Amino acid sequence: MATWYDVARIVRELALTSEPSPHEWRVGKKLLAWERPLRPSEREALEHEGLEPPDGEILGVRVSDEGVKFGLIADEPDVYFTTPHFDGYPVVLVRLAKIAVRDLEDLITEAWLTQAPRKLVQEFLADSR
Repeated sequence: MATWYDVARIVRELALTSEPSPHEWRVGKKLLAWERPLRPSEREALEHEGLEPPDGEILGVRVSDEGVKFGLIADEPDVYFTTPHFDGYPVVLVRLAKIAVRDLEDLITEAWLTQAPRKLVQEFLADSR
């Protein structure tokens, strides 16, 4: 079960990251992860699809592509989901209270890898070996 504190801690450990406003994290100028409450229209869309809109805190996270997004949703639909608002965008929504901290670390690190400058990513990957 992850918290906003966990998100902030994980992001702070990655280079060139900032939190320009509460619960909004960037690498450089690129959005990485953010608090993303559902809009009424999104709740209605989920209900129309026969899905129960989640309660609790929701984190939006960039992923490398929609294949990754739909793979995460298929593997763990109780943790990951999307709404029609994000159709065509490489973003997955996360029920923060349902994700394990270790999985959150992996997800945010992967998001950072997709958004960080190429040189920084190469340095990070070289140091990880």
